[in-house]
Amino acid sequence: MPGKRRITDENLCSLNTPSYRARGAAALLSLLITLGAAVAEAADLRLPALGDGSSALVSPQQENELGRAWLMGFRRQVHTHDDPQLQHYLENLLARLAAHSALPNRNLQLVVVANASINAFAVPGGVVGVHTGLLDQARTEHQLASVLTHELAHLSQRHFARRLDAQRRSSTLGLAGLLAGLVLAATVGGDAGMAAMTASQAAMLDESLRYSRQNEQEADRIGIESLYRAGMDPEGAPAMFDRMLAATRYTGQRPPEFLLSHPLTESRVADVRARVAKYPERQYPDSLDYQLMRTRIQLAAAERPEHAVARFRDQMADGGLSRTAARYGLALALSAQGAHEEARRQLNELLQEKPDHHLYRMASIAIARAAGDTDTAIGEARRLVEDRPDYYPAQEALATSLTKAHRYGEAEKILERLAGDRPGDPKVWFDLAETSGLAGNIAGVHLARAEYFTLIGVFDKARKHLGYARQLQEQDFRQVAMIDQRLSELEQLEKQLSQLR
Repeated sequence: MPGKRRITDENLCSLNTPSYRARGAAALLSLLITLGAAVAEAADLRLPALGDGSSALVSPQQENELGRAWLMGFRRQVHTHDDPQLQHYLENLLARLAAHSALPNRNLQLVVVANASINAFAVPGGVVGVHTGLLDQARTEHQLASVLTHELAHLSQRHFARRLDAQRRSSTLGLAGLLAGLVLAATVGGDAGMAAMTASQAAMLDESLRYSRQNEQEADRIGIESLYRAGMDPEGAPAMFDRMLAATRYTGQRPPEFLLSHPLTESRVADVRARVAKYPERQYPDSLDYQLMRTRIQLAAAERPEHAVARFRDQMADGGLSRTAARYGLALALSAQGAHEEARRQLNELLQEKPDHHLYRMASIAIARAAGDTDTAIGEARRLVEDRPDYYPAQEALATSLTKAHRYGEAEKILERLAGDRPGDPKVWFDLAETSGLAGNIAGVHLARAEYFTLIGVFDKARKHLGYARQLQEQDFRQVAMIDQRLSELEQLEKQLSQLR
C-alpha cells in the first residue's frame, strides 16, 4: 500500500522529532491514564512463598495473584491462537457456564492455544486455557462445554490449593511445575516433553499435573450439574470421553494431553454414565455458532487455501449444521484463495437464510476487505458495530478495514477505546501499536508495545519501549513522572514473577 511503513524497533528512534512529539503528546497522556489501572493492578502482585508452609491452604487472593503471574509466563512460551471471533465466542460460553457454577469469582481469563492436541486446563486465579484441537475434536458445543465445566469445577473446589498444600509437605513442584508441564503439552507434547527430561524431573512434573481420583470424581459430579443447569446436554460428558478414547485408539497407546492430567479409569467412566442417566431426557439442539467456530479452526489449520476449499466442498455433501458450516468455511477459503466472487456467492446463500447473523456479516466484511473493496468493508463494519456495540470483534474488523484504507488515525481511535475495554488482551495492544505507528503517533507505539510485552511477560522489551516513550516526552515533567512510575512498577512485577521460574 502506498505510504504504508511498518514500524520497527530499529527505525522508531529516528522519528524522534518535535512534530512527532507534539502529535503524540495528547495520545500519550490518554493512554497512560488508560494503562495505569491495568498495569498498577498487575504490579500489585504479592506472590506467596510457596515453600514456607505457614498456611494450610493458599488463600483465594493468593490464587488470583498467582494466576495473573502464571498467565504472563505461559503466554511468553506458547503460540496463542489470535482470532477475536473465537475468543469472543469462548469468553461468552465460559461466562454462561460460570454463571451456573460454584465459582465465587467469575472473572475468568481465557487463553486459546494454537495446538492440535485435545486439551484444556484451569489455573488458580480464573485462568482457563483451551487448545484449538479440543474444538476440532468436540463434535458439539455440549461436548466442549462438558470439558469446560469440569475445569471450572476444579477451580471452584480449589483443587490446586489442596494439591499445593500436599506438595509443600512432600517437597514436589507447585505452580512452576504446572507451568512447565502445560507449556510442554502446548509445544512439543506431553510424552515427548517427558522423554526429554530426566526421570526424576519427569516424575515431578507428572505429579504436579495429575489430579487425584477424588478430585476428578468431584469435578465430574459438579461439572455435570453445572452443565445441566446451564441448559446444556449432560450426555456431552460421556460423549466427550468417548471422543478422547477414540483418539487414544487412533494414536496408539498415547492418550490425549487432557487425559495425561485427568486420568480416565473404567470406574470413572461408569460413574459419569450413571450420573448422566439420572437427568431427564430431552432434546438439546446443537449451536450453529459452535459449528462455525470449528470451521474457523479447521480453516486456520489448513496448510494452503486450496486444501481447505477441497475439504469444505467434500463436507458440503453432509446435511444440517455440518453443510451450513462447510459452506461458511468454503466462502472464507475461496476468498483466501483469491476467488472473491465465488466466495461472495457462497456466503450470500447463508445470508439469505440469516441476514442478521453476526458471523456471516463478519465474513462479508472480511471478503470485501480481501477483494480490495474497503468502502464496502468499512460501511458493513460500521453497521455491525451499531447493531452489536458489545461485540468487540466488529470494532476490530472496523479498525482493520480503516487501516487497509489508509485511514490510520480513525483506526487508532477505535483501537484505543478497545484497549480501554480489554486492557488484558495482548492482541489489542499489538494492533494498536502497529496502527499508532502508521498514524505517526510514535509515543503511542511505545506505550502500546510496552503493555503488549508486559502482558506476555517479555519485560526487557517493555522497559525498552517505556524508555523510548520517556525520551519522546522528556520536556513534559508530568508524563515523565508517570512513565518513571511505570518503570518502577515493571521492575517490581518482574521480581515477583521470577518466583514462578
